[in-house]
Amino acid sequence: MATELRRVVFVLLPGTHPGCLMPALSVLLSANRMAEELCYQIECCTLDEQSMRAADGLLLQPSPLEQCAPGFAQLWLVAEHLSASDQLPDWLAPRLQQWQSEGVLIGGLEGGVAALAASGLLDGGQCAVHWRMVDEFRERFPAVEAVTQLFTREAQVCSSSGGQAGTDLLLAIVAQEQGQDLAALVAEDLVIERTRDGSERQRMPLRNRLGSSHPKLTQAVILMESNIEEPLTTDEIARHVCVSRRQLERIFKQYLNSVPSQYYLELRLNRARQMLLQTSKSIIQIGLSCGFSSGPHFSSAYRNCFGVTPREDRNQRRAQQAAEGTAKDN
Repeated sequence: MATELRRVVFVLLPGTHPGCLMPALSVLLSANRMAEELCYQIECCTLDEQSMRAADGLLLQPSPLEQCAPGFAQLWLVAEHLSASDQLPDWLAPRLQQWQSEGVLIGGLEGGVAALAASGLLDGGQCAVHWRMVDEFRERFPAVEAVTQLFTREAQVCSSSGGQAGTDLLLAIVAQEQGQDLAALVAEDLVIERTRDGSERQRMPLRNRLGSSHPKLTQAVILMESNIEEPLTTDEIARHVCVSRRQLERIFKQYLNSVPSQYYLELRLNRARQMLLQTSKSIIQIGLSCGFSSGPHFSSAYRNCFGVTPREDRNQRRAQQAAEGTAKDN
């Protein structure tokens, strides 16, 4: 089986657990194993000379990226959170741009996509962002189109939303670089039933999330998720899905142990909390965008659901982030 050796460099951004490498790393290790020869030479780097210690005590001592020998074919920026890109060294962006111009495949895995966006490599293009990070990403990088698909590949730049999407992306790259036959062997070795295309949605089908495939329930929840800013009434939802209000309420009670209005309210409040903790939008703006007509109404509903007001929740998160930042510096 003809193969071509490629050096692959993974760059762990500050605060990243080495376990984030595993979905992508498992594909490359399997490719070497299935080919019965070295297809990929794997190296791990950080942005400085400091050792990395994860929260569970795992110690890693990778080499600094600046000392990495030239000639690698792929470079992957890896992070658990978008905030890992807050303090990137000035030399990184021009270096990434140079490597891309030289034909190196540059990629970001999960929170590492923020470092790609900060470098300017994604301006005017698309980026796959994990659904829980997408609001924060869109606010921080308006020049980049954040999408909630599994991964993207554009002109020597790749992005993966994280988790098993990294496996899908690396399998696609192995297929392109080493052939579809080897990629199929790798998928079989990793017990992957099917390889997913990058354009597929991240989140599991709604029927799986709901624990039910009842068509009227699915239709109703899709309507709710599509009308967050201007909520529909229960009667309007019932008309859209062609059932009576009482029938709709019975379906929600049977499958979700809730009533449509309460489920809808919690859906909007969870969306509001995601925006509150990930963006800098004002509390009033967030409340209005999630269908609350006034600040007091939003604050009261939020407190009833989460036990704190929106302002208290945001302040607690900021204090937690500040404490974590201080701990890392020390």
